[in-house]
Amino acid sequence: MAATDGPKFERVRQALLLEGEPDRVPLLELAVDRDVKRAFMGGGMRGLEGEVEFWVRAGYDHIPIAQGISMIIAGNAAPRDAAGAAFNGVMQSQEARYSLYQEADRRRRWMEEGRGVITSMDDFRRFPWPGPDDIDTSTLDAVGRLLPEGMKIIVIIGIAFAEVSSLMGTESFFMSIYEDPELVSAVFEKISLLEYETVRKVVGHPSVGAVWLAGDIAYSNGLLVSPSVLHQFVFPLIKSQVDLCRQHDLPCLLHSDGDISEVIQDIIDCGISGIHPVEPKAMDIADIKRRYGGKLCLCGNIDLGYTLTLGTPEEVAEEVKQRLRDVAPGGGYCVGSSNSVTEYVPLANFNAMRETVLSFGRYPISV
Repeated sequence: MAATDGPKFERVRQALLLEGEPDRVPLLELAVDRDVKRAFMGGGMRGLEGEVEFWVRAGYDHIPIAQGISMIIAGNAAPRDAAGAAFNGVMQSQEARYSLYQEADRRRRWMEEGRGVITSMDDFRRFPWPGPDDIDTSTLDAVGRLLPEGMKIIVIIGIAFAEVSSLMGTESFFMSIYEDPELVSAVFEKISLLEYETVRKVVGHPSVGAVWLAGDIAYSNGLLVSPSVLHQFVFPLIKSQVDLCRQHDLPCLLHSDGDISEVIQDIIDCGISGIHPVEPKAMDIADIKRRYGGKLCLCGNIDLGYTLTLGTPEEVAEEVKQRLRDVAPGGGYCVGSSNSVTEYVPLANFNAMRETVLSFGRYPISV
């Protein structure tokens, strides 16, 4: 196993801010599934201490911590009140064997595709909305006390688009953009305020090194909605969140699956430092590097469609080396999966990705 040299968030920051080549290409992940973590750690993990230990031992300079309303909608926060219960009722779920690491079925949740819980102004008024005071950032304090020197938290916060479409239901949301714009505006305004307040609460925390705004605005063939909708509802929030980050000298990333090439310049104009995951089937990362490498850090791109999930460790290593050759020179690249390390990524493939970066990712690149 390739040795790590301890966490050094400065290399992540340097890559995100396009400040030349750091000592090594950083590893960066939005999330790693708990089954993969446990397998990597040899079976057990002890709460937050085990969580921090995993990210350190695996060679990362950061630990991702999700905050905000998106946590409740995703079902990752316990519903403490009526608002939490209502949010958790949004998602569809199904049990199946998803994990390579367990024989038992696992329940997975995903966005409501038809009608959600808010499809009219009456629904909007009745919904038990949480307020800014309900945003709990105590996890940042707990994790911050455990971080080794040189390591930082990257806080993951929503950009409203995913939350709005979850609450309204994807189909209902798309139809309402044209049939009930007043409702769409009201829901966006409510969610945007909560996510803005989440950023405001976390940017001054001493253990936070960056903010990662997350929410899919595209699929593999293009945007989910017209650019005009994004300009009306999404980009103003992103810009306001980025402005808060800049006040505290924090880089800000954006996660969206799919082909976002039509609005990359708009994303740059919002002040975003880096984009993730540059999904391989949607965008050519070498082309994006040529066109925008002086303006954006590129993160991710190691293929979940085949290489990480179905390929061999040797194929994973070769794909990582190709990214190091094509994208890493000059800086502005962080290696990671093309979304997150899911429970159907074999441990050997996860290790091959990490260890190839640790072994061959030193600058100057000579793979």
